[in-house]
Amino acid sequence: MEPQDPSVQYSRWDEVSVGAASSPEEAPCCDRLSRKLCSGRLGVTMRMLGGVALFWVIFILGYVAGYLVHKCK
Repeated sequence: MEPQDPSVQYSRWDEVSVGAASSPEEAPCCDRLSRKLCSGRLGVTMRMLGGVALFWVIFILGYVAGYLVHKCK
């Protein structure tokens, strides 16, 4: 199945780029920011810090819930 318009490009992540808008310089600000924060060393660091923060949030919520369930009356 061939695309009818040769200026339309489909990537494997189901994003559609039309014509000259596919260049990285013309990408929307949030797309450029997400590419920068989610790839390379900075992306690995951000995911690691996010995982550690999520761990502590779940740990504190579990501690508080356990305290409230098991506290003496």
